[in-house]
Amino acid sequence: MLSCDICGETVTSEPDMKSHLLIVHMENEVICPFCKLSGVNYDEMCFHIETAHFEQNERERNFERINTIQYGTSDNRKDSTLQSRMEVNSSIHSACASNHPKISAQSLPKDATLKHKDLYSDNLTESRKFLKSKGKQCDQTKIKESIYETMYSAPECPFCGKIEDCSQDMETHVKIKHANLLDTPLEGKVFILCCDQPLYDCPMCGLICTNYHILQEHVDLHLEESSFAQGMDRVQCSGDLELAHQLQQEEDRKRRSEESRQEMEEFQKLQRQYGLDNSGGYKQQQLRNMETEVNRGRMHPSEFHRRKADMMESLAMGIDDGKTKTSGIMEALYRYYQNAATDVRRVWLSAVVDHFHSSFGDKGWGCGYRNFQMLLSSLLQNDAYDDCLKGMSVPCIPKIQSMIEDAWKEGFDPQGASQLNNRLQGTKAWIGACEVYTLLTSLRIKCRIVDFHKSTGPLGTHPRLFEWILSYYSSEREGSPKVMCTSKPPIYLQHQGHSRTVVGIEERKNRTLCLLIFDPGCPSRDMQKLLKQDLEASSLKQLRKFVGNLKHKQYQIVAVEGVLSSEETAARRQDSQIFTAEKIP
Repeated sequence: MLSCDICGETVTSEPDMKSHLLIVHMENEVICPFCKLSGVNYDEMCFHIETAHFEQNERERNFERINTIQYGTSDNRKDSTLQSRMEVNSSIHSACASNHPKISAQSLPKDATLKHKDLYSDNLTESRKFLKSKGKQCDQTKIKESIYETMYSAPECPFCGKIEDCSQDMETHVKIKHANLLDTPLEGKVFILCCDQPLYDCPMCGLICTNYHILQEHVDLHLEESSFAQGMDRVQCSGDLELAHQLQQEEDRKRRSEESRQEMEEFQKLQRQYGLDNSGGYKQQQLRNMETEVNRGRMHPSEFHRRKADMMESLAMGIDDGKTKTSGIMEALYRYYQNAATDVRRVWLSAVVDHFHSSFGDKGWGCGYRNFQMLLSSLLQNDAYDDCLKGMSVPCIPKIQSMIEDAWKEGFDPQGASQLNNRLQGTKAWIGACEVYTLLTSLRIKCRIVDFHKSTGPLGTHPRLFEWILSYYSSEREGSPKVMCTSKPPIYLQHQGHSRTVVGIEERKNRTLCLLIFDPGCPSRDMQKLLKQDLEASSLKQLRKFVGNLKHKQYQIVAVEGVLSSEETAARRQDSQIFTAEKIP
């Protein structure tokens, strides 16, 4: 008799053993009960299980020991246990599958899921493979007992883990204790299951608890986590806001610093431009420029000392030294218009006026003072103003500065005085129409300021300015001669950055108007060319200004109209507290 080493079956002959091996063991392919490996022989499969599935194999052996201790080794007992477990597993599996098709291993607790898999996954296959693994060591009966003891233990509840003695008890337990689970869809729920207790849903995550206190603790954890997250968000938000605030403050500080620096630079530039940078006045500039001329070889040292002496004498007396004055131009113009100027229909000339130009001491800032000298030179030759200007001569520039300061002290134009720090002497401060008006009014000379504050013609021109000056000089009588020598003083004309003196106006044969202007920037050698007997039209080019030549944004004029009484002078002083000018248009 021959015995099969694999299954223990006995046969009578060697051919029968070969047939047995071929039919029973070769045709039935050996498959790994854990990973489904196939295509290898018996020895290779045993080696594979021992090496690759050592932990699973050990667990099965432990189950075998426990079952042996609990239920003994009786074949009948084992068979009964196997049958009961199979019945319980079958009933539970069928109940869950039929009533709750959505219940899956993923929806059950981890322990229950593992037991569920152990009970229902490939039991027969594992039994068969385990039988083969024991074939070499045990007979057929012992192998079956080992399989029963390893694969099956007392029935265990897949929901709460309770162990019953038989399948009927387990079925009753499931129906009574877990009826709510069998009747309620469980998809998407996470369970903490406990028998004999009601279930509570977490309102925040859907977790099902069997105890109210557990649920409360669980919800408290949610709240603590949320509170912590919110606190961290607030801390982060607070830190971000503080950082943003600091960055904004730093940016504002830099911006204010840059604005302050730019304002200071602009202010210093304006101070230099208007002679308020404490770099000295007329006397200091005159000496510096003469020294420069000597150093460049354009002035002899003896000439320097002679001019310095004359300057000191002029400053001491407060009278202009006359070195920049050119007289007789108005008479020369009268002769020219009488004998030539065929393209001129009529011309109106102001009263006699001398031309004054800038010198070393006031070059770049003294135009306002020089125009006042021109205007005053005409008034001093007009008998109508003898009472106001008795014993007066054309003052030098420092004297004019002193006279304006005296007018401020009397209460004229306090706003203008404040803008110039109530001080002109010893500075190169510019003066304009307001300061000339203030000085003339303080001398009781009646005058007016007219502000042509915007253009009144095409291309930024000011035809209204020309019309106003024509109206000022003309008598508007028909049959008037070609040349009108009026008694009207010249007009002080101010615009941005410069000032000039209007001494007459032409009406051309094409009805256009042309102003005759003395410019303090024009030196004496050019003005003296107008004194020639054979004066040519080209020589008047520097005097003539047509409408298209005056395109500054704004012009102001100071026009003398007579003499003021003491009461009128006081009234105008009061009016100058808030300085206003007549505006055209």
